[in-house]
Amino acid sequence: MTDAGEPIEGQILLLAAAKASVAPSQLPDLVDRVQHYLVADIERHRRSAECPYEDDDRIVLLFETGFWERIGSTLALEEREWDAVSRAHAEQFRRIGRRRDREAEFETALEIREPVCIGRPTADERDKTG
Repeated sequence: MTDAGEPIEGQILLLAAAKASVAPSQLPDLVDRVQHYLVADIERHRRSAECPYEDDDRIVLLFETGFWERIGSTLALEEREWDAVSRAHAEQFRRIGRRRDREAEFETALEIREPVCIGRPTADERDKTG
């Protein structure tokens, strides 16, 4: 499982970093940066996307194609950086699908949507966002 508030498992970060054009040491920081942005406005994100899965650790939302590019622009990430974060979220989504015996359903969703795994806010994060 993940630490509280962490949306992506460590193994997934390693796998995504290996496939992406960012250093493995850079990806956790990028994921954390995106996590803080997403948590700050989590209710708006929940209202604007489908939620195919949630548990005690994370909420998974499916957004229209282009979501990660918009996040990259908002956070001033280079394309390779937001692409790496996107890959990490997609790999985490696939792993959840395999664990829950929903692999085919989740793979189909990946054809038309971009998954976003948001770690449940910690008490400190909830206090900061009000």
